[in-house]
Amino acid sequence: MPFKMNRRQFLGSASCAAVGSASLFSTLMNLRMANTAAAENLPISQLSANGLAGGNDYKALVCIFLAGGNDSFNMLVPRGNSEYGEYATIRADLALPQGDLIPINAQDTDGRAYGVHPAMPEVAQMFDAGQLAFVANVGTLVEPTTLAGIESGLNKLPLGLYSHSDQIMHWQTSVPDKRTGFGWGGRTADLLKSLNDSDVISMNISLAGTNLFQTGTTLTEYSVVPWGNGAVQVIGHDDIWWSRHVLKNAAIESMLDLSYQNLFDQTFANSTRAAIDGAALFATAIEGVPAFATQFSDNELSNGLAIVAKTIAARNALGFRRQTFFVMLGGWDHHDEVLNNQLAMLSVVSKAMQEFRDAMMELGVHNNVVTFTASDFGRTLTSNGQGSDHAWGGNHMVMGGSVRGRRIYGDFPALYEDNPLDTGRGRLIPTTSCDEYFAELALWFGVAPGDLEAVFPNIGRFYDTSSEETPLNMLANLSEQAFLPIVFRQ
Repeated sequence: MPFKMNRRQFLGSASCAAVGSASLFSTLMNLRMANTAAAENLPISQLSANGLAGGNDYKALVCIFLAGGNDSFNMLVPRGNSEYGEYATIRADLALPQGDLIPINAQDTDGRAYGVHPAMPEVAQMFDAGQLAFVANVGTLVEPTTLAGIESGLNKLPLGLYSHSDQIMHWQTSVPDKRTGFGWGGRTADLLKSLNDSDVISMNISLAGTNLFQTGTTLTEYSVVPWGNGAVQVIGHDDIWWSRHVLKNAAIESMLDLSYQNLFDQTFANSTRAAIDGAALFATAIEGVPAFATQFSDNELSNGLAIVAKTIAARNALGFRRQTFFVMLGGWDHHDEVLNNQLAMLSVVSKAMQEFRDAMMELGVHNNVVTFTASDFGRTLTSNGQGSDHAWGGNHMVMGGSVRGRRIYGDFPALYEDNPLDTGRGRLIPTTSCDEYFAELALWFGVAPGDLEAVFPNIGRFYDTSSEETPLNMLANLSEQAFLPIVFRQ
C-alpha cells in the first residue's frame, strides 16, 4: 500500500526540504502576478519580435559578471608612449610594465595604441581575429553627466554610488535612479518569451542562483549547477531507490496528485510539480548532448560556461529560440594585491572565454551567441598603497560572431589625474552609459526599438530610439553577418 501523508505533513515536513532547492525557488518566482509591471511603471508589450525571421532563428546573451569590481584599466591599457606615461604616473605601483602589455591591432583609434593585460593572450587573439571588442569607460548614469554638473548639484547621480550592493543592482537592472526588483534581462525575457516553443523551463538560465539581471515580472531565472547534467533536483524526490527515498517519492507524488482549495497549497503543489518536471527535462536534454571536442578547464568559470554550452547545444530539445545566461566569478574587490590577483584571475577569464568561443564554433552558433562582461564598477586609478578602491566607469568585453570586432567602442578617457572626468582619485565619470551598452545587446537580441523604454526606462536620455543607428553600432544582425570577416585561429 503506498505511503500517504496528509496535507499538513506534506507542507510541513517532506516538502519543506524542497524549499531549499534552487529549481523550486526558480519556479515559485515564476508565479508573480503580471500586474506587478504596472507598479513599476514599465509597460510591457506582448511581443517584441519585429524584424525576426518568423521566430526561427536562435539567439543567446551570456553575461559574465565579475563580482567585486574589476580593475579594468589594467585589463585594457594605452601603450603609446605619451598615453602610457599618463597611465604609469597615475597608477604608480599598480602600473603594468609597458613591455609586458600584449599589443592589439585596434581599428578607428585615431592612431592611439592599446594593449591588454599580459595574462590575456586569448582575448588579444580573439580581438585581432575580429571576434571580440571592448567598450571603454562604461558605467551607471542617470543622465549625461559632467564634473561641473556634479559639483553644482545639477546632475542626478546613481543611488549608492561606489557601493557594492547598489551598483550591482544598478548594473543588473539598468535603473540607477531607484531601487527595483526587476532586471533588464528579465524585462527583455518578458517581451520575447513567446518566441520559445516551451515554457517548462525559464529562458533565463543562471549558474549563480537568484539574480536581479534575469528577474522579470513574469519570468525569472532557472538555476542550474556547473557539474554533472546541471539539473538541481527537488530534495526528497530523486532516482535513488533506497527504501527511505521510495517512501519520500511516493509521499510527494501523492500530494502532487491532489487538488487543493487553498490557493497557496495548490500553488505550492503546482510549483513542486513544475520543478520536478523541469529538472527531469533539463537533465535528459543535457545528457543527450554529445561530448565536445573543445576541452574546458577545471575551474568555476570554465565549468559554468561548459554547462552554458551544453544548454545551447540542447536548445532544440528544450524548445528555446531565445535564452539568457548568467555566470558569475567573484573575488574582484582588490583593495590589495591587485597585480598578483589579476595575473591569476584574468588568465582564467581569458582562457574560459576562448574555450566558450571554440565550443560555439563547434556547434555552428558563433554568430548567434553574444557574451559580455559586467561588474559592480571600475576602480580608482590611484593606488591606496596596497591596491585600488571603489570607483565608477570601467572597461568591458563583448565577444561573438555578431560583434564588429577589433574596435574599442565609446570614448577611452585620458588617464591623467584631475582630468575633466575625474571625480577624485581617478574615479572616472562614465563616457558610455549602461543603458547604451545594454540597449545595443537588447536590440540585437530582438527587442524592437519602440519597446526599448519598457526595458530601459532612461534610455531616451542617451539614445534616440527612432534612430536608424544602434547606440554603439557594435553588433550586426544575422542577415548582415555574411558580410563580416570571421577568422578562426587556433
